[in-house]
Amino acid sequence: MFLIFGTTLRDRVLDTVRFVCTYCGVAAQQRIIESATKLSLFFIPLVTLGRRHAVVCTNCGGATPLTKDQARHGLDWAARNREIG
Repeated sequence: MFLIFGTTLRDRVLDTVRFVCTYCGVAAQQRIIESATKLSLFFIPLVTLGRRHAVVCTNCGGATPLTKDQARHGLDWAARNREIG
């Protein structure tokens, strides 16, 4: 008998906001992304081993890592500004 197990990295776009990129200096869409590492058994994801957050520029592809609190704050900011504008 043998077991097939491994890890998988899954990216999920949480939101998209528009502001000036720190890498290219262009006002472009920035994606808030959550990357989750999952343990899989027979290609079925079972357990999430870790999560990372980042902001990725759609113009240059520059990525800035975020903490969970920074990502949550960015999502709250985007929701407030979407309601106003």
